[in-house]
Amino acid sequence: MSLRGPLTAVITAVLGATLGGLLIWRAYRTKGKRPPSVQTAVDPAEAPRRADAEYERVRPAQPLQTEVEAAERRSARPPGPPVRIPSSEQLLGVTPVTVSSEEEWQQLWPLMREELSVFPVLGLDCEWVKTEGVSAKGRASAVSLLQMASYSGLCVLVRLLAFRGGQQPFPLSLMEVLRDPHVLKVGVGCYEDGKRLTRDYGLSLTCTVDLRYLALRHRHTSLNNGLSLKVLAADLLNVSLDKSVELRCSDWEAERLSLEQMTYAARDAQVSIAVFLHLLGLQSQVVPAAPDGSSYQELATRCQGLMDVPFRGRGDGEDGAGDGERRRRTRKPAAFESPESGDQQVPDPRKNHRRKALGVGYTVRKSPLYDNCFLHAPDGQPLCTCDKKKAKWYLDKGIGVLQSEEPFVVRLLFEPSGRPDSQQDYYLTAKENLCVVCGKADSYIRKNIVPHEYRRHFPTEMKDHNSHDILLLCTGCHAASNMHDSFLKQQLADEFAAPQGCEEGVRLLEDSDRRRVRSAARALLTAGDGLPEPRREELQVLIKSFLNTDEEQQLTDEALQQAAALETRILNEAYVPHGLKVVRAHAERGLRGLMDLERRWRQHFLTTMQPRHLPPFWSVEHNHSKFLRKYGDDLPVKLN
Repeated sequence: MSLRGPLTAVITAVLGATLGGLLIWRAYRTKGKRPPSVQTAVDPAEAPRRADAEYERVRPAQPLQTEVEAAERRSARPPGPPVRIPSSEQLLGVTPVTVSSEEEWQQLWPLMREELSVFPVLGLDCEWVKTEGVSAKGRASAVSLLQMASYSGLCVLVRLLAFRGGQQPFPLSLMEVLRDPHVLKVGVGCYEDGKRLTRDYGLSLTCTVDLRYLALRHRHTSLNNGLSLKVLAADLLNVSLDKSVELRCSDWEAERLSLEQMTYAARDAQVSIAVFLHLLGLQSQVVPAAPDGSSYQELATRCQGLMDVPFRGRGDGEDGAGDGERRRRTRKPAAFESPESGDQQVPDPRKNHRRKALGVGYTVRKSPLYDNCFLHAPDGQPLCTCDKKKAKWYLDKGIGVLQSEEPFVVRLLFEPSGRPDSQQDYYLTAKENLCVVCGKADSYIRKNIVPHEYRRHFPTEMKDHNSHDILLLCTGCHAASNMHDSFLKQQLADEFAAPQGCEEGVRLLEDSDRRRVRSAARALLTAGDGLPEPRREELQVLIKSFLNTDEEQQLTDEALQQAAALETRILNEAYVPHGLKVVRAHAERGLRGLMDLERRWRQHFLTTMQPRHLPPFWSVEHNHSKFLRKYGDDLPVKLN
């Protein structure tokens, strides 16, 4: 094996040592033994020869085949021996390998491909720097380094500078693995990293999973600490990541990366896949080898609804990239910036730049939501619970009598319009004033399980007694739930062609013709005779045409003032709010269609938040059988 360049001997030794260590690990892991340190596992002088032999063993005789042919080949292979998933310590102990040319990638690719055939997941991250002029207004420069780590810890650092501007072509296998829909790419902000790679190099990155969504789904992290990769590593793996400004903002396009830079970059990718394995409970487990692709199907099922979704939320930490692009476009320049800074601006040391945790800034309830007062029918049958204000209203009106102070019970003096079907009813149970997710008993806030933008369009029959879908959440859980809701809203937007903001645009559209007329009138009023004669005549013709004025007639000051005050925004009559469009689509199937939408939101809350303190008899099917009995399938649906 020979590598080009002035540092051939050094690179060969490092590459060989790393790969040789990984091959020895491969022999150990199937026996359940801890591998020796990769730095001392093999003699560097002997490693290249062993690595060459391994490459010849696994190198395919044919070029990379199509996806269909590859699938057929996988299905024809017999299952291999069980594979032991390494621990976090083992995974993070693997030395990274730097790739700066197509030849180096091709030498490493067979080993990476074998790793992915066993466990199709890559931990992914990117690094970049600022360059003079390009980032004068805060815009980031092109990505400099792409880090990819497999489940065993094998980490490849691809130096993209060598491929910039078409200096050399990207390896076909690299481009294909990035866009392979059957290889998960996990990390914090990996969706946004993919957008950068597309913008800078035209590389397509698909099948990304943001670890912050996965952590929120599995409730394995403290929301108050944020959701940055550093926090996830500390909370889940007890690993401390060095996020010092000196390393984050170092020169990632230096001729030779330092050991500290390589370690920093590799740790982000390796920690990403270690966190992923931890969240799915796969650490230090023996899993069967599945060459038929079933391992991907299992992983995709466990990440269902989270693939290729940009992260939207607050408190994502100092290295969260979910809203990085938007923050860079809107934030004010930092008061202090190092000339050596990278993409992230160096914070002003005189100010506290800590991000707010999820839920900070919410206005919480000052009084309990549930007073747990009871209303009884004239014969004493319990009807429902209510708040004390409503119970006293019946007493003040003289249409009820007080039966008990503790609990507060009011017996009505008239026959109610309806009675519960049974005493096992949601509205007959006392409810606790605490977060239904985590049990926190203070700083809670009401949560609409079916968001108001949909519920408000439901028919009146489905909006009566809908307090079932109003639950209490603490501020942190409320913020996390809202982030999950934004994802389901986007799903509904895609399914029913109802973008948030709607496909025709917004309610008010900017009329370009009216805008040109207004600009022309203002130019004539302000510049007047200072404009060249041809330009002045051109503007006057434009205004006369809009006002239907005779071309020979002079424009009066009054007409110019009228044109200069034109309203350029016009009402978009085709505008349909997102919520209404989604509800209309479900209403086409009648009452059952609307119940399906209601059921979907309730199940979404259960799946994403996993509440542990729901009130008794809370159900995703609440009132559905009652609606069908009362109104039948043929109820004419009149949307509000």
